[in-house]
Amino acid sequence: MEKLQLSKRLKAVSKYVKRNEPVADIGSDHAYLPIYLIQHELVPTAIAGEVVEGPFQNAQKKVKDYQLEDRVSVRFGNGLNVLSQNDEVGTVTICGMGGILITNILSDGLKQQLLSKTTRLVLQPNNAEKEIRMFLQQYQYKIVEEAIVEENNKIYEIIVAESHSEKMEYSEEELTFGPLLSKNKSPIFCKKWEEELHINERIFKQLKNTKNVEKKKAIQNKIHQIKKVLS
Repeated sequence: MEKLQLSKRLKAVSKYVKRNEPVADIGSDHAYLPIYLIQHELVPTAIAGEVVEGPFQNAQKKVKDYQLEDRVSVRFGNGLNVLSQNDEVGTVTICGMGGILITNILSDGLKQQLLSKTTRLVLQPNNAEKEIRMFLQQYQYKIVEEAIVEENNKIYEIIVAESHSEKMEYSEEELTFGPLLSKNKSPIFCKKWEEELHINERIFKQLKNTKNVEKKKAIQNKIHQIKKVLS
């Protein structure tokens, strides 16, 4: 059977999945990530969760095409509700969704005790990365790895977190830019925030004659924050 070709974004995500432990991919779409992980013998079994009928059927078909029905369980359900207490997954991946939706999924899962203390979270939001970091801080998750990748002219951040015995305290700068990304300052990281800087500078010029002092101050603060992290 021919190996599945994974996107650059999902291949980056695959690097942070715990080896030799089951994985659950929430919002799995075509189940590309679980199939790739199984084919490369990185995990023994996988769960592909979907809440939308079309993508759920796509995932079922793709798993069948690759003859992996015995190792990839495709489940229909909302968020982490596809998991049972007996699954004992090493990693939960949630990719390609808005950051707020990801935090809602995690919040519901924690309330229902569907996340073990030993389960690693590998999150790839399409936006609202700061909100995800704030959520992780609140629920005593430590950010252990971060990555940033560019694919098809879009830049994606990957946040890897594990449950911690003590509450984490991240600064405003770390929450906004990432505690590890802001240290490494890769070329893609700099490109992302240089683009954000230009956008905010344009907005600030447009607000030149506005009487909304608070909005101007907020944009000015953001410009200052970005310049500081890029310096």
